[in-house]
Amino acid sequence: MGPRQTEHADGRVELTADVRLDDPALFNEDLKPTRVEERTWSTYTYAALWVSMAHCIPTYMLASGLIGSGMNWWQALVTILVGNVIVLAPILLNSHPGTKYGIPFPVFARAAYGVFGANVPALMRAVVACGWFGINAWIGGQALQTFLKAVWSGWPELLGAGKVGGHLPTEWLTFLLFWALNILIIYRGMELLRKVENWAAPYVLVMTGVLVAWAVWKAGGLGRIMTDSGKFPTLASFWPIFVPSVTAMIGFWATLSLNMPDFTRFGRSQREQALGQTVALPTTMTVFAAMGVVITSASEVIYGKALWDPIELVGKFDSAWVVAVSMFTVVVATLAVNIAANVVSPANDFANVMPGKISFRTGGLITGVLGIAMMPWKLIADPSGYIFNWLLGYSGGLGAIAGVLVVDYWVIRKTKLELADLYARHGVYTFTKGFNVPAIVATAVGCALAWGGLVVDALKPLFDYAWFVGAFAAAGCYWVLMRRAKPA
Repeated sequence: MGPRQTEHADGRVELTADVRLDDPALFNEDLKPTRVEERTWSTYTYAALWVSMAHCIPTYMLASGLIGSGMNWWQALVTILVGNVIVLAPILLNSHPGTKYGIPFPVFARAAYGVFGANVPALMRAVVACGWFGINAWIGGQALQTFLKAVWSGWPELLGAGKVGGHLPTEWLTFLLFWALNILIIYRGMELLRKVENWAAPYVLVMTGVLVAWAVWKAGGLGRIMTDSGKFPTLASFWPIFVPSVTAMIGFWATLSLNMPDFTRFGRSQREQALGQTVALPTTMTVFAAMGVVITSASEVIYGKALWDPIELVGKFDSAWVVAVSMFTVVVATLAVNIAANVVSPANDFANVMPGKISFRTGGLITGVLGIAMMPWKLIADPSGYIFNWLLGYSGGLGAIAGVLVVDYWVIRKTKLELADLYARHGVYTFTKGFNVPAIVATAVGCALAWGGLVVDALKPLFDYAWFVGAFAAAGCYWVLMRRAKPA
């Protein structure tokens, strides 16, 4: 039998033409390796992807929870920057196999977890994405509600003034309209997504810059928040709040630290995808959060109250067309981040469960339905709870998965994968009936230690370090267990 895969001079690998992949339990057209000639994403594409994903309402409001907990503005921004620099490491490490082999995240996970065991990390990642999808769909719906109100004053009470679940009927309608727009774009495929991200990135940045300039001009300065010294003047007092906050910031992109192969599988080279991500992620997150702080601080002078929610802020503008343009910007920003960060991965993850029956499109629809079922309007009702419970909590589980994947690919396999066997039920990644027990045990150990503080008081300090605990505990456990069994 001849070689089943070809490695090109630039290090990218693809299957030879005579290799057939047709097992419906492990393969469909959406999960197949991307051919080298189809890998066309450039440095700008990846930079634009991160700029688009970072320019969203949750990023804008990130500093609000931190400042609300007692930090001053620069402490909040340093916390955000440090968290994003740290999470960039697993993002880049797990991006490599996507560009080298052209495979999405759930297929990459088969090397460590087994061809069927990969559904464990894929579904864990998918559930978190569904929650994020719901959060951004709700935010986008609120922006759409304000936009329609600006162009038609009678819109809010069009379906009646009585509230349902604390919200007007038209609010629920705009939520569903924005939800449907997300699903429509994902049905059109990844090429349309690339085009949306490429033009949304500069547009949202420019429009937010205009809003910053207006707010500073209108307030005659930067406002009180920018001069507030905060509650933590010393390192000793700051450290106890800094650690869980950094962990929460890591949790913000802990999802993408796993599934970046879903995007890097389209990369032209390792250098381009790594450069685009390194330049864009930490800088954009910090700058956009800083813009949110400046605008909010100025809003306190202008309106007598600090308005952290940009939708509420823009709703106070007098000019209908200014409100309309601003809300259109919010809609574009939220749409760009939601599809890229919260639909692509779970769509692939759900497809991985039953490739013969669930396509990428069907997986996207499942994501949307579960996003509604998770009631996102409750997840973001309290900014501090959102940061310290939602982000901090799930970071431990995703950190455990990241630890296993990084050790397996970089330490145990030294970046060498058998591409065809990732799609074969009888191959080197079959392990025990398709499950690699050490990977699942290591993940369980990482999760148990990261989440143990929720039920055991003695372990409470570990919960503040949830992502770190999950990642390093799982990585160490997996390395020890795999040394006992020689990997194929």
